[in-house]
Amino acid sequence: MEREDRVKQPKVIFADAVGTLFGVRGTVGEVYGAIAARFGVSASSDTLNKAFYQAFAASEPLVFPGSTPEEIPDCEFEWWQTIALCTFPQAGVLNQFSDFYAFFEELYAHFATAEPWFVYPDVLMALENWQSRGIQLGVVSNFDSRIYSVLKALDLAPFFTSVTICSEAGAAKPDPQIFVAALQKHSCEPTEAWHIGDSYKEDYEGAKSAGVRGIWLKRNS
Repeated sequence: MEREDRVKQPKVIFADAVGTLFGVRGTVGEVYGAIAARFGVSASSDTLNKAFYQAFAASEPLVFPGSTPEEIPDCEFEWWQTIALCTFPQAGVLNQFSDFYAFFEELYAHFATAEPWFVYPDVLMALENWQSRGIQLGVVSNFDSRIYSVLKALDLAPFFTSVTICSEAGAAKPDPQIFVAALQKHSCEPTEAWHIGDSYKEDYEGAKSAGVRGIWLKRNS
């Protein structure tokens, strides 16, 4: 039975984005610190990195019930701005900014480009292999709508026929509803799909809760 399961090809393979397809060059704290330096602010990248992840972990899911599609980009911007406003006080440098909001606009736009990201070396070969076998590919991510420009900038967009993100789906992983939304885009039953991601809770358990085969990708970094 296990052998049969291994060789059965799925109709669609979904992949998580950050930590699975691509990662941050260096650390988030290093990126925050480098852009802050352009505004004359000096802060420890290690302190910023720790503070960022504390603020990120304490935040509510990136979903906005009742918001229209047109309102979602502004909601996403404000969500991330709140995290930044929680990050810099812990580094003791918030008062050094002459215009924090101008800084944040630049920071936010920066993460919509290819510059802060790198594609993991095993990704292209895997995507090309699955695509050559006729398997549909989709992204299921708790990222925001900047994912579209990032995938394009990293030359990954042509591989994917669907992108499902939490802010647009109204549900964030591990909520099974985000996987349901992704499956609907492919007219696919849960048993015909796989989902690959680096988070055991969000990707593996989330996919399983939706009836999708979850594959936990344990990256070293």
